[in-house]
Amino acid sequence: EGEFIMKIAVVMGSKSDLPKLESGIALIKEFGVEVAVRVLSAHRTPVELTKFLEDIKDDTDVIIAAAGKAAHLPGVVAAQTVTPVVGLPIKSSTMDGLDSLLSMVQMPGGIPVATVTIDSGLNAALMALEIIGIKYPKIAEKLVDYRQKRADKVLADDASLEI
Repeated sequence: EGEFIMKIAVVMGSKSDLPKLESGIALIKEFGVEVAVRVLSAHRTPVELTKFLEDIKDDTDVIIAAAGKAAHLPGVVAAQTVTPVVGLPIKSSTMDGLDSLLSMVQMPGGIPVATVTIDSGLNAALMALEIIGIKYPKIAEKLVDYRQKRADKVLADDASLEI
């Protein structure tokens, strides 16, 4: 991309969310996109969260926000930026992530959060990459290759069946 700095920010409400994000963070890096990763809570560190969003506003294309339980982080982030926000609901001990999922998809009108599968850091990363693929054709090309490799694997598995 040369003169462009492609950047995706990943924010999680708790460090315990990191294992759900690791595969997605690795994929973002594999695609050659810079990634900033932070642990910031909508409730416990609101001042620091706001400062972080201010600091990244000019050089970040998409923000992935992961949270469990009440899962307010993606909405609080979306309320403070017009940068697209991908919400990643994290499974909690109480409702298997349904509470997190519903918190994210039930955003009030005017403050959207794109929400992906519970615990799927990979899908969050892919959604973020698809969003920046609109602006950066090289990323879109890499996504086409990524999908083709997965399709080829399924077809190879199909061809290897001996039933």
